[in-house]
Amino acid sequence: METSGGIRASLAGRYASALFELARDERQIDAVSSSLKAFRDTLAGSDDLKSLIASPLIQRKDAANAIAATATALKLDQTTSNFLGVIARNGRLRQLPEIVRLFDRLAADHRGETTAEVVTARPLDDDQVAALRANLRARAGREVTIDSRVDPSILGGIVVRLGSQMIDASIRTKLNTLATAMKG
Repeated sequence: METSGGIRASLAGRYASALFELARDERQIDAVSSSLKAFRDTLAGSDDLKSLIASPLIQRKDAANAIAATATALKLDQTTSNFLGVIARNGRLRQLPEIVRLFDRLAADHRGETTAEVVTARPLDDDQVAALRANLRARAGREVTIDSRVDPSILGGIVVRLGSQMIDASIRTKLNTLATAMKG
């Protein structure tokens, strides 16, 4: 798991840290977290918004206007809306998913939670996430936030990174281990 110093080493980390410190100073961490979650969920479901964030051809002013309209439509808090505007005006929209991920990590650390990075071949349903969270909570001894992503290249199974521990129960790793054993 990245430390707060390690997070600040990247460009996205510096933006995430700045947003976190602003939210902390204004006592708005939960509001900003909720707004970023709403924005992330909207981004995941909108090809137009994904194109806006990924395209270097869209002028910064146009991108800032589109982001401002999205923030208004989603009723995001003022701190998050202003931050998204700064990101758009600075031409850093491509960094936004990583900024949100790192902000979530900083907010979880602030709440005394630990974050588990979970990679699966298919999305987990709510029951699977709840069971995984309970198992990881028992192992870590404190609340666990799950940062999950889907990577079909692991073929199946799950890879969990909790702090410095890594549990790799992916089919890809098992096949690689079997192939190595057969060569030897």
